Amino acid sequence: YNNLKIKKELDSLLSKNIFFINKDNIKKKISKYHLVEEYYIKKIYPTQIDIRIKPTQFVAKIKGNKNFLIGSNGKLISNEHTNEILPFFFGKFNSKSFLVFNKIINNSEFKLNNFKSILFYSSNRWDVQTNNNVLIKLPEKKLLKALKVAHKILSSDKFKDTRVIDLRISNHIIIQ
Repeated sequence: YNNLKIKKELDSLLSKNIFFINKDNIKKKISKYHLVEEYYIKKIYPTQIDIRIKPTQFVAKIKGNKNFLIGSNGKLISNEHTNEILPFFFGKFNSKSFLVFNKIINNSEFKLNNFKSILFYSSNRWDVQTNNNVLIKLPEKKLLKALKVAHKILSSDKFKDTRVIDLRISNHIIIQ
């Protein structure tokens, strides 16, 4: 469906002289679709334009008045039908903060699909709840270090009954 919408948008370029087609026009038409992660445009003279589009991956869900999905490009996408099991995002969505957080998660031993829910506080702090119902309270800074500590704790047999890992205070770990 979305492919057809983009194709229809670009159909206006058919039968136009390739020399008069502006790449920026094509970029504007493609960029307005939040499902697009990245794209590549190349004019192949005398008669072709090669356009390659990579779709975004869905990484989380937002529930509210309207249901949205968060793409790996940091954009909100009105709820498309997906069978993927995705974590729920709570809090005021900030694309820039989410992209930074997603990058940190991907550099840790965790992946976003290891979480049941993600909570963003206006103080730029995050809490995550794992699929095993362990709440990890993260600090504002040094998230990667905190995630490594949390992963070690969750991997240890000594802490198998842990329900809360509080890492908000520097150099302190509170486990419940």
